[in-house]
Amino acid sequence: MVNNTSHPFSSDELLKSIQTKNVSTSLNQIKRMLGNMPSSEIAHSLESLPPKERKLLWSMIEIEDEGEIIAELNDEIQQELMAEISTEELIKIIEDLELDEIVDILQALPESRTQNILSAMSDRDQQRIKEALEYPEDSAGGLMNTDIISVRPKHSIEVVMRYLRAQKKLPQNTDQIFVVSRENKYIGSLPVSSILVSEPSLNTRELMETEMQPLDANLGDKDVARLFEQNDWVSAPVVDENLNLIGRITIDDVVDVILEDADQNFLGMAGIAEDTFAPPARAARGRVLWLSINLMTAFIASMTISLFQATIDQIVYLAILMPIVASMGGVAGTQTLTIMIRGLTLQQINSTNFNWLFKREIAVSIITGLILSVLVGGITYFWFNNIVISLLISIAMVINLICSAIAGILIPIVLRKFHQDPAIAGSVVVTTVTDVIGFFSFLGLAAIFLT
Repeated sequence: MVNNTSHPFSSDELLKSIQTKNVSTSLNQIKRMLGNMPSSEIAHSLESLPPKERKLLWSMIEIEDEGEIIAELNDEIQQELMAEISTEELIKIIEDLELDEIVDILQALPESRTQNILSAMSDRDQQRIKEALEYPEDSAGGLMNTDIISVRPKHSIEVVMRYLRAQKKLPQNTDQIFVVSRENKYIGSLPVSSILVSEPSLNTRELMETEMQPLDANLGDKDVARLFEQNDWVSAPVVDENLNLIGRITIDDVVDVILEDADQNFLGMAGIAEDTFAPPARAARGRVLWLSINLMTAFIASMTISLFQATIDQIVYLAILMPIVASMGGVAGTQTLTIMIRGLTLQQINSTNFNWLFKREIAVSIITGLILSVLVGGITYFWFNNIVISLLISIAMVINLICSAIAGILIPIVLRKFHQDPAIAGSVVVTTVTDVIGFFSFLGLAAIFLT
């Protein structure tokens, strides 16, 4: 879709042009820029515009370029644009895309619309896409592309090379072809580099590599990404439960998984998942749930404080100091929670090292608690000239930091047991626990020793 005969424009240049006050005078300039930009840059521009300007830019894109651009967009904006495209137009838009890109798009559509699009395709394409749609979107089967090249182990390199030349065009990111039996069972892989430098008389069996284990179609996408990272793969074969070769996954698909996972975790820590330029009503609808949950947890913390109302009435200093203990516990708990979420996401934490990590975080909380207790105790004594309150807030600080470490470690584990994403729910729960324990420990100690 890109015309590389002239200067390729960047998304920053396009955004400046489309957001100028006198847009009508620059429409021709914008169209020229679109003709000299890769689809990824145009997709980035669409994601970086408010709704009104986004619709304007989308209306200026040629229909033959829309498919590649839609495939590059994030899910929310992709669905938003496709909702306004007729089924007939959508069929034209996606017909030239890679199979895995078509599958990704169809998975985001209602079932009835997906069936209408499939009915307009050839029997061969229908079969291939239906097979891919059988697997969850977040699995190896959902990521794979069925455009694969396979050969038999008995074939000579000369025969393989003639076969490759007959293809005229190899699938994107083809660094290896796969060796299968007569029954299409995966046997091994044959690197393209080996084909190029080997004697034509050698056969495939002599050169093929068998170290790479194929990916099960039901393997989770995060596991796929981890294996690609560990083994520096460019592509990998995918097999079904009977070890039949059914597709391959390439590095570009894995990069998308990594970026999407990082984006979800980043937004999830705040309990949101939305388009940056989503309309106010939609953005509010997405946030109100977790804000409401947080409101309930705030009431829980307030109820804890109310248990010690008589103590606070007698000693006003406590009302001034108690947010310090809760706040420090919340920050410390979030730090531990972040470490846990990262470890769980990268699958670094398991039953063999969990006890070590638990003890490490407890030790860290004791060390930081002792250091901070001395600091807060000294400041409190200098401020209020009361040694008892200074000692009580120091003890409460140590107690809350230890409890925050325990909460930061255990809460993500518990949430996963209940099939909840700790990146979204974890911070709310950890903050509630540390607030309640912070208030309870400080005010409880004050009630014992000061009243």
